[in-house]
Formats: sequence, C-alpha cells, structure tokens
Amino acid sequence: MSEPHQSTGVVFPTVESADRRRSTTALGRAVVADALYRADPVGSASAARETNWRQGYLPHFRRLVEAGLPSAEAAHSIARDGLASLHRRMRWVGPSGEGPLPTAFESGPTPLVSETIRGEGAPDRTISLPYAAQRASGDTLRRVLAGWVDGGVVEPTCAEAVERVMANPDWLDLSDQTIVVLGAAAEMGPLRTLLRWGADVVAVDLPRKELWQKLILDTGRLAGSLTVPARPGGGPVEERLGGDLIHDLGSVTQWVVEREGRLVLGNYVYADGATNVRVSVAVDALTQRVVEERGHDSVALAFLATPTDVFAVPGGAVDRSVENYAQRHTSKVLRVPLRTLSGGRLLRRNYVPGENPGINDSVVLQQGPNYLLAKRLQRWRATAHRADGGVVSLKVAPPTRTRSVVKNRALAAAYAGAHRFGVEVFEPGTANTLMAILLVHDLRTGAPAREHPWQDEAYGAAHGGLWTSAYDPRSALGIAALLGFAAAR
Repeated sequence: MSEPHQSTGVVFPTVESADRRRSTTALGRAVVADALYRADPVGSASAARETNWRQGYLPHFRRLVEAGLPSAEAAHSIARDGLASLHRRMRWVGPSGEGPLPTAFESGPTPLVSETIRGEGAPDRTISLPYAAQRASGDTLRRVLAGWVDGGVVEPTCAEAVERVMANPDWLDLSDQTIVVLGAAAEMGPLRTLLRWGADVVAVDLPRKELWQKLILDTGRLAGSLTVPARPGGGPVEERLGGDLIHDLGSVTQWVVEREGRLVLGNYVYADGATNVRVSVAVDALTQRVVEERGHDSVALAFLATPTDVFAVPGGAVDRSVENYAQRHTSKVLRVPLRTLSGGRLLRRNYVPGENPGINDSVVLQQGPNYLLAKRLQRWRATAHRADGGVVSLKVAPPTRTRSVVKNRALAAAYAGAHRFGVEVFEPGTANTLMAILLVHDLRTGAPAREHPWQDEAYGAAHGGLWTSAYDPRSALGIAALLGFAAAR
C-alpha cells in the first residue's frame, strides 16, 4: 500500500521504483524486521521476506511480543530497535526540501502563542463513572468494579487501582501537574474528566474552528482551564487555536517544551489509515525531543493501548478462559460442528491450558497493519521510557463504541454480538472516565516498573473480557458479527 499524495510534513520514505512512491507497506515490514533483528534474527528475516504484508502482517506482530518474553532485556531491545528504525526511516519535507525526521526541528519554527480558556463551573472531584444509565460512585461503584472482576471484564489490579484512588480523593487535585493532552478532542481521551475535576490542561489538536468551538463550549461549563497553542494575530480565537503535529511539528514541539511545571505528555491522537502512522510518529518525535530537553525525571508519559492487539497476559486470565471454555458461552453441541465445518478456524481455544503468561491475540484484521504499527510504537516508547527511569501510565483500554468503531459496519456488528462470548463493550463516557482515574493512580503512585515489561502492560488492564474469553477472539469475531447483525434487525 502506498500514499502517493503526501507532500509536506512527516512523510513515509520512498521506495526504489519508477514512480518513487511512498510505501506504508515497505515501512511497516522493514520496521518490524529491524525491531526483531537482535532478539530474534529468524523472525526478523521472516518479516523481511513477507510478500503480502497487508494480509500477512499478523504473525510478525505477534512475534514482536513472543520474542520479548525470554527476558526484560529482549523486550527492551525490541522496543528501542523499533523506535530507532521508525525515526531513522521516516522523513520530513519542509520549505527547504526533504530530509531526515530530525530536520523538522532544525529550521526556525514559527512561534506560537498561548490562549487560555477558563471554565466557570465548580470542581467536582467525586470519583464516579457513568455506567448503566447512572453515575456510579461509592459503594455502587465498588459493586460495578466487583462485577467486572467477577465477569473477567477487567484485571483485578484495575479494580484495585480505582479503589486506591477512591481512598485518596485528594489525588484528583492535579494543580501540581502540567497535563498535556495531545489529541484533545479524542473520544477516548481524559480531557473532559480532567476539566470536571478542575485541572488546568494543556490541549493540542488540529487547527479546526468547529473542533475548538465545541471544546470551548464544554470547558465553559466545567471547572478547569485549557491552555492551547495559537497563531498570533487578531480575529476570533477559535480560528487561531490548534497545532498540526504532522505539518508544524517543530513549532508545536517548541511550544510544549516551554510549558512550565512537571509535564505529563498524554498521547491520545488517532487518524484513519496511514495518516495514523504519520501523526503517531510526529507525537513520538515530539516526545523524544521534550524528554531530551526536560529530562526523564521531569516528563511522565501516558498512553491508551488498544485491546485489539497482541499481549502477554497473566496466568489468572488464562485460567479464567480455560474455565469459560469448559462451562460457558457457546455450547459444546454447537462448538463441535462449527469447528469441524470450518476446518478448526472457528471457536478455537484462547490459550493452551496452563500457559503463564499466555499470549492473547485479539488483533482485528480489518484494522490493518498501519493501525497496529501506530499502536505498537506507543507501547515501545512506554517500555523504553520506563526502562530509562521515567514514569509511564500505559493502560489497556476496553473495547468501546467510539465513532471510529461504529462507522465500520462489520466491526460495529461484531461489538454488538460480543456479549455472547463474554466480552463487554463500553460506552465512551465510561471508558474515558475509567482511563482518567487510572491515569491519576499511576501519576500518584509513580507506576513502579515490574520485573518484565509485559507485566507493566498487564497491570490495571481493562480488556473488556477479550483476555478471559473462552475463544480466540478472531475465531469468534465472524459469529459475533452475524449475531450482532441479527440483533440490529
């Protein structure tokens, strides 16, 4: 797959061909091969030889996880080598032509000014979640958390983290933190929850008038404030707000570096298709630059990992899945003929009994290799920053009915039928509020590193039941979609 119409900003490298196209396929294949080269030379060679990357990328992304399991050092090398490959291969096209990605910071960036929008509400630091047509707090919230744990919807450590924040409500006073929300309008982002708590948030998103009009309106009803990069000059403020990370990387980065206080860089950006890789690389370049300028001790990083990826999961999740395979969901009467007729492709076990850790592969083929590369980049940065002594909050977010999901009819149908297989799909308000509470937990506790990076990723995971489901998620996805379509009718 190629992107022939890229012209400026962060772009993919060209390939040796008659039309010198910029190939997303060539980049993804090369980066995965580079990431595996030291830890798994055989896996690296296999990725490099893959001729059908669009359809054949899945086992190579799985190998990135498997090859890191033998030791923390192996996982660290995969993360660092993957990051280095992306930064080495991606390009920058500016007014003076094309060059390596770091040239985005070399020419004098156009200075941005700051505009602040202050809310008029009173801080509401109640620890609560919108769930099932109510605002759950106190004992009601504890019952919700207990239900999720009992149903295998979240890891027990997720409920423990929320309850720890509930026991320390003063943690919600974030006046000692400068939280930078990159992708301020993102549906899964924590912006509105932070503003409800009264936080002063640094917000970055595209310079789109309608986007900022809505955020200004929302901020006015809440207690916190937004500080936003803006182009200097007169005119309506909403027409000057925002910063384009892909095309104005140097300017936005310099503006973020100049923010005062201990920074928390929250990465919540998303775009469709190959643009998702471009903006994710731009954010990572900004992150690397800010950390270099401010130091690992002065910058915390925050990410949301997609549940539709490959993860090493605790033995407890494996045991729950094995139990579910024996007792729940689709009956054995239906399972046996479906497996037979499909040649074993449908309703496969999620794990081999006794695995610890197990490997959960919940990748959705329709999301494509660009989406997975963009999300893996974030996991690599989290691993590297934590290894360097920095604070990281990376949380596996639950499957959620966001706009980007429901506009894909097949994926929306699969989510509608997912409950038949023990998977709970969250509403956006529930998911983003839960993630904001977990962010506070990690900032206040320092999120100390565990023995292996896979354990850091599993801590506090809200996977929606994908990790504990009886069946390999991809082997049940088609059936879930059929049931979802039927329910919609």
